[in-house]
Amino acid sequence: MSLLIVGSIGIDDVKTPVASQKNLLGGSASYASVAASFFAPVRLVGVVGEDFPPGYCALFRKHGMDLEGLKVEKGKTFRWSGEYLLDLNQRKTLSIELNVFERFKPDLPDSYKNTPYVLLGNIAPSLQSHVLGQMTRPKFVMADTMDLWIHTAKPDLRELLRKVDAVCMNDSEARELTGMTNLIKAGHHLLSCGPKYAIIKKGEHGCLLFADGQFFAAPAYPLREISDPTGAGDCFAGALMGFLTSADTVSFQTLRKAVVYGSVLASFNVEAFSLARLQTLDQTDIEERYTAFKVISRFDDSDSRPAGRKEKPKSGRKRPVASR
Repeated sequence: MSLLIVGSIGIDDVKTPVASQKNLLGGSASYASVAASFFAPVRLVGVVGEDFPPGYCALFRKHGMDLEGLKVEKGKTFRWSGEYLLDLNQRKTLSIELNVFERFKPDLPDSYKNTPYVLLGNIAPSLQSHVLGQMTRPKFVMADTMDLWIHTAKPDLRELLRKVDAVCMNDSEARELTGMTNLIKAGHHLLSCGPKYAIIKKGEHGCLLFADGQFFAAPAYPLREISDPTGAGDCFAGALMGFLTSADTVSFQTLRKAVVYGSVLASFNVEAFSLARLQTLDQTDIEERYTAFKVISRFDDSDSRPAGRKEKPKSGRKRPVASR
């Protein structure tokens, strides 16, 4: 089974409170595709300029990606520059140069049109719908989005939500789109817009998964240090869809596991700038952290009595010793 991923591919300059780096591989499709490649074959759809470093294409090939859908256009690659504040959840964009991405209209190769799993990465919802219109009965489609499209293309976004199986966005975006401050209400409202599943990312506080009559909350992995948060949400979405593709089973239970694997890859990604940490990653690392997620989110209900509270034995009867 293969996974089609469409989104932006760019070159980033990133500054954090402790360091800065330039000319990094960036873009929603880049992060999502590399994260997904640990689980399933990826068909990448995007556009770059003539200045796109050959080393970054080599990185994509190293991860086994099918690059037939990657176009090289005359001109410069999309560029983004941003700075993170002391609170790494907050950043400001310093500059954006759309370049060839401004004219991007993703027309799929024929070999891509029957791909069973599809991740519509963070691009304009009209372009996401354009991609979806070229697909032949995909088995599962998830769309990611951002506040820009909520502000500038809300009708297109709402139209898209009626066509996809799942939607993924962060907490502030969910509140902005639904007009609801309570994330539980916001999640159920997203379901009423069309998708069968809604996923709300909460950064360092984990994420929420909604379906009709079902709910799951996953924690985030507790990291003491974060180098670069850029692309964490895209890695989450990519790994989620990669695992779902490898499982080739769509159910709430499978999505629960997919959400945790998404959180695992996102937690690794923020440990270094750009995609550097994922280049040193292997399956053992992933499975060890997946196990750690299970440990930190597990509780034992074999003894349901509140700690410190003792039951009074009834007269003439010995209190049973609780098994532990």
